Amino acid sequence: MPKNSTKKNSDAGAAVLAWYDVHRRILPWRAHPNALADPYHVLLSEVMLQQTVVETVKPYYAAFLARFPRLEDLASASQDEVLRLWAGLGYYARARNLHRAAVVLMRDYGGVFPDDEAALRKLPGVGAYTAAALMAFAFGKRALVMDANIERILARFGGIETPLPAAKSELRAVLDALTPAVRAGDFAQSLMDIGNAICTPSRKKKGGKKKGGQKKGGQKKGAVSQPQCALCPLGDWCVGRHGDPASLPRKAPKSPRPIREGVVMVVRDESAEVLLVRRSPHGLLGGMVMFPTSGWADGSRQQRHYPIAPDSLLARLTKHPSRQKLEAKVKHIFTHFTLYLEVEIVRVQRQELGDLDADAFWLPWGQLSDEALPSVMMKVAALVAPVLNDENGA
Repeated sequence: MPKNSTKKNSDAGAAVLAWYDVHRRILPWRAHPNALADPYHVLLSEVMLQQTVVETVKPYYAAFLARFPRLEDLASASQDEVLRLWAGLGYYARARNLHRAAVVLMRDYGGVFPDDEAALRKLPGVGAYTAAALMAFAFGKRALVMDANIERILARFGGIETPLPAAKSELRAVLDALTPAVRAGDFAQSLMDIGNAICTPSRKKKGGKKKGGQKKGGQKKGAVSQPQCALCPLGDWCVGRHGDPASLPRKAPKSPRPIREGVVMVVRDESAEVLLVRRSPHGLLGGMVMFPTSGWADGSRQQRHYPIAPDSLLARLTKHPSRQKLEAKVKHIFTHFTLYLEVEIVRVQRQELGDLDADAFWLPWGQLSDEALPSVMMKVAALVAPVLNDENGA
């Protein structure tokens, strides 16, 4: 690497750290500059922050630490309790893997996190990013921490036009050249903060008109928002700044999200209890509690409509005279598909159903909030609540 390139990267890295010392975000899981974070706190926060924004994570993080202040507390808890605290945060495999990782750490490592990236990656749910974050934030080791925010900054800094995900190796090379030997954790977190406040994603602006037809601030309707390059500590060395930074990173076209359609039934008995079913611990929404539903959760990308299986509890309920189909459907967007559920309320005498599977149980309607319902089932509950609350005198 030419000397001037080495100096450029060194100067840019120093500027980033100087900016961080003044402008860093205060977050509950972060250590002070030049200090190391608790590895348990790093693991918990990084797992929660996967696919989830900071403001959403904060109350969940606080609740988890209040209930499980130490790694051993989490490891000794039941998965049900962990899922109950996770309810509403989504991507529930994260919670199951977090719990499994705590068990492995207590069982195989005596509750001490290994300070080795390869060993960390063997923990359930810990991939390259989380392992690197642990190495940098908790152990002060030089590691290449690259999330979506950092990818965006690197693509603009290096002027990399190769579309993602093919560009990842190029981005990693830029990050390797930039990451300092010391304060690698502070450096990574500074890039995250720059991505949050300055080198932001491009977004279409709606614009708006003042009286007389003039647009606010001269902004054209549909224009693309620009990163605030003049405020960026990397601005002096950024290649993308001199072109169209909002156009980077390039992304390969996405395939349309598949649609799945199914049926869910809220079954209410004579005691105002509702029937719930716990899913197996594996796969989508594994271990979660749900209302009886058709098989969309175990479906394939190719299938759209998931009818009621003929030998299922739902098939028996379709013949019940009290079935009430609601006009509205529940829509829920998962990472890989969009789901539309028809919702029905069925009022039964409990003995009509006979023996149920071991994973089915009854719960008073008023105690539903105590269960770890996934977000899609919370939407179902909200849809039927006006009807059931009225019947229950709530």
